[in-house]
Amino acid sequence: MKAFSGFVAARYKWIIAFWLLMLVGFAIFAIRLPGLLEGDGFRMDGEQEDVSKTLTQDFDQPDETMFLVFEGKTDDEISDALTSIEKLDIAKDIISPLDESGQYKNDISYAMLQFDDSESDKSGLVTEIRTTVGTDDGITLTGQSPITKDINAASQKDLMVAEAIGLPIALIVLLFAFGTVVASIVPLLIGAATIVTSFGILALFGQKVDLSIFVLNIIPMLGLALSIDFALLFISRYREERKIQSIPEAVRTTIETAGRSIIFSAFCVFIGLGAMLLIRVDIFQNIALGGMIVVSMAVLASITLLPSVLLVLKERIDKWKVLRVKTETDRWRTFAEGVIKRPVLITIAALVILGIALIPVRNMTLTIPQIDSLPLSYDTRSAYEHMEDAFGMRNESTAFVIAERPGGWEDEDGLNALKEVQDALEKDPLTGKVTTVFSESGIGQPEDFAQALQLPEQSAQLQPLLDAFIEKDQLMIPVTLEADGASSEAQKWARNWSEKETPWNLQIGGEAKFNQEIFDEIADNIVFALLIIIVSTFIILMIAFRSLLIPLKAILMNIIGLSASFGLLVYIFQYGHFGLHPGTIALIIPVIVFSLVFGLSMDYEVFLISRMQESYLATGDNDKSTVEGLASTSKVITSAALIMIVLTGAFAFTDVMPVKQIGVGIAIAVAIDATIIRLLLVPSLMKLFGDWNWWLPFRKKN
Repeated sequence: MKAFSGFVAARYKWIIAFWLLMLVGFAIFAIRLPGLLEGDGFRMDGEQEDVSKTLTQDFDQPDETMFLVFEGKTDDEISDALTSIEKLDIAKDIISPLDESGQYKNDISYAMLQFDDSESDKSGLVTEIRTTVGTDDGITLTGQSPITKDINAASQKDLMVAEAIGLPIALIVLLFAFGTVVASIVPLLIGAATIVTSFGILALFGQKVDLSIFVLNIIPMLGLALSIDFALLFISRYREERKIQSIPEAVRTTIETAGRSIIFSAFCVFIGLGAMLLIRVDIFQNIALGGMIVVSMAVLASITLLPSVLLVLKERIDKWKVLRVKTETDRWRTFAEGVIKRPVLITIAALVILGIALIPVRNMTLTIPQIDSLPLSYDTRSAYEHMEDAFGMRNESTAFVIAERPGGWEDEDGLNALKEVQDALEKDPLTGKVTTVFSESGIGQPEDFAQALQLPEQSAQLQPLLDAFIEKDQLMIPVTLEADGASSEAQKWARNWSEKETPWNLQIGGEAKFNQEIFDEIADNIVFALLIIIVSTFIILMIAFRSLLIPLKAILMNIIGLSASFGLLVYIFQYGHFGLHPGTIALIIPVIVFSLVFGLSMDYEVFLISRMQESYLATGDNDKSTVEGLASTSKVITSAALIMIVLTGAFAFTDVMPVKQIGVGIAIAVAIDATIIRLLLVPSLMKLFGDWNWWLPFRKKN
């Protein structure tokens, strides 16, 4: 770090010029990012994806179906709306409720607008249809693409709302930390530089890979909080060094000390994000990619751009003083001495509090966020839910079975095999209707169907039916399940039939299979991802602090603190407190919050323990080092945590539910970490373990 700090101090003007060029260049791409985002990210390569392609390519099934929901509309009004859409010539087929009585009930009905896979710009289709039908109350377009478009729009609005709430409060916290306007604005500028460059890089990736719409909120949330935190820690250490050194020397020392801590803590965050790459679901891949980019840019900005700005500002960093800031180390020293006088009592009390918060975790219900990501105020959601309730769609779902038989299915042996498949499916207790050529033709027996095919007139009538269900060696069977596609029963059905040993090489598709594959992918890989995070963090902290106990305690306390955070999330969102309707926890929340916060909390751990280590190496006194480390860092850590809480917690006031839960989850986890963990448990355990804190086998003594 010494050579690097010397390079930055000597080339700071060139570094600032380089960053300005980067900002201009990447800003051009960054503004394009929202237009590149599509889908919620819950997609993975698997059996469901293969079946979906087979249905579209081989069985002429629509790539997507949108719903036009009519409430309180006359037949003429329905007909006029559908005629205007038909004139657009964009839908593959329009199934009107005027032709299908099953789509019409009392004063509510729906039309199905079917599209093939040749039209990739579904967002453009949504806009075109909405423009055509107008804003007339009682006619609402809903379905996957309309919902995705609304979530994208809500995400952009949420980002502005969160920034409007979080940034001013963060500025106030910085003013209380630094006392001057210039020093308080610098971290915000570093955060802005981090976000712009990260968005620009993501936009370049977005031209090659699909990016989830949730990236638009999660990445700025992480990037702003992390880069401002890093800047706060850096500037605080720089101001300490300035009291005893010249400005260039103070910058070099700060890079070598605070800069080292920033790199170690960022590396922990990086590992947590990288571990998500093991889960082959797009949203985890997207957040891992975006997160690693934003963490990299935050570190780069903190150890190059920030010290360069400080060298340019020189004494002007203290310009426009608005508050008289006291160091308050004496007050924190008194607090730390009070904690280590009662380590057993404080440890027990802290663990009891965390244990109580942890209790609701056992009732956590995880679901894949879909239409419930939108608030009830969106017509897209309300219309879809009215349609589900009116037509009983909530308690059933459709699965698609693809069966393969060498030689085909249209001869007598093939028809007998088809009947066997149908009978086997119908025997399953969860199966409702099984749709095949037999059920649709009214000819229930294979031999009768085979005889009918021998007669030219009946054969001509049956052939279109065969073409709809059979393509060469492949057979397609739609199956109605008497369970919601997101339910554990439907997922179990999909898993069992995929794994069932049959002569027909069965493949399963549909909502139940989609949910089952996502849940199984996470369940199968989460242990490996967590092991990578935990083991890597242990090794990094062991190398950083040359200790076995310190990384072990840090990991255990993080796990306990995060578990308590998840318990509070269940209490707030699932039980429905603080004005929220009872709901479920988005499936991504535990994985993302754990991966992010496990690394983020190491930011404070590294900063705190680094100062304790410096003191211990100088004095050899564990108790004194604990007190001095806590006294010298508590104000900075508290300010940094408060900024993190403000910037992530601001998303509590947004509309998109998964983003709201992630923001609140991170805010709660950081609050627990910065208070109960960092101020109470860490010093108590440092006192209890004494010099054993700094023990490492086979370490050579100085």
